[in-house]
Amino acid sequence: MFDLQKPWPLGLDRRSWPLFLVSILVILALLAMTDVALSRGAIGWPDAWRAPFFFITDYGLSDWVLIPSLVLMILLRLAMFPLRGVWRQATGELALVMTFIFLGVGVPGLLTNLLKRLVGRGRPTEFDVSGAFSFHNLINDWTFQSFPSGHSATATAMAFVFGFLWPPLFPILLVVGVVVALSRVPVGMHYPTDVFAGVVVGMLGAYLVRNVFARRNWLFAQRPDGRMVLKPLAGLRQLLQRDRA
Repeated sequence: MFDLQKPWPLGLDRRSWPLFLVSILVILALLAMTDVALSRGAIGWPDAWRAPFFFITDYGLSDWVLIPSLVLMILLRLAMFPLRGVWRQATGELALVMTFIFLGVGVPGLLTNLLKRLVGRGRPTEFDVSGAFSFHNLINDWTFQSFPSGHSATATAMAFVFGFLWPPLFPILLVVGVVVALSRVPVGMHYPTDVFAGVVVGMLGAYLVRNVFARRNWLFAQRPDGRMVLKPLAGLRQLLQRDRA
C-alpha cells in the first residue's frame, strides 16, 4: 500500500487527485453518521479499558520531537563552522536530517492547527451542551478545536518522516501512529472524523515536505522515473566506516 519512494501515497498522481479528494469527503460523511455513537460508546468504556489509551496518546504530542530536532539542527549548523573535511560534511548531513524531522512533523502540525481554528468544531467534552456538530469558526479556544486531530496528524507524520529516513522502522511506527490516532476517541478528545482527517493531513504533509526536499536535492533525490530516494549521506558513512576499522 505504501511505497515510500513514490511521490505520493496510495497511488496518487495528477489524474487521481480529484477522485482522492472526493473519496476523503465521502469517508468523512460516512464517519460523521457514526461520530456520536462511536465517541459516546468509547468514552463509556470501563476505566480499565480506557487507561492504556491515556498512556499512549501522549506519543502524539509534537514537542518531544520538535524541540530536540530544532535544538540539534541549530547546534549542528553552528558546529559546522570550525570543522573541515569529512567532519564538516557529516555534521551538515546530520543537521539536514534534523531539519527534515523538524519540518516533516512541524508542517503537518501547523496545517492542522490552522484548520482547527478555521473549522472550530466542538470537542466531545462539549457534547452535552452543544452537540457533536457545533462550530465556533476562527475565534475559539481548545474546546472548539476538534477537527482535525493534532495528535493523529503528528503521530502519522512521524511514522512517515522516520519511515522515509529508515524504511525498516515504518511498519512499526505506522501501527503505533494508528493506535495513537484511535486513542483520541476513548480519551474523549476527538470524534472519529477528527481522527481520520488528522491522519490524512499528517500523511500528506509529511510527503509534501519530503517532496520539497527532494526537488531541491536536500537529503533526498528525485530519480528520472519520479521516485524519491534518500541520498547516500557519504560523510556519515565514512565516519562510521572509520570507527569500525
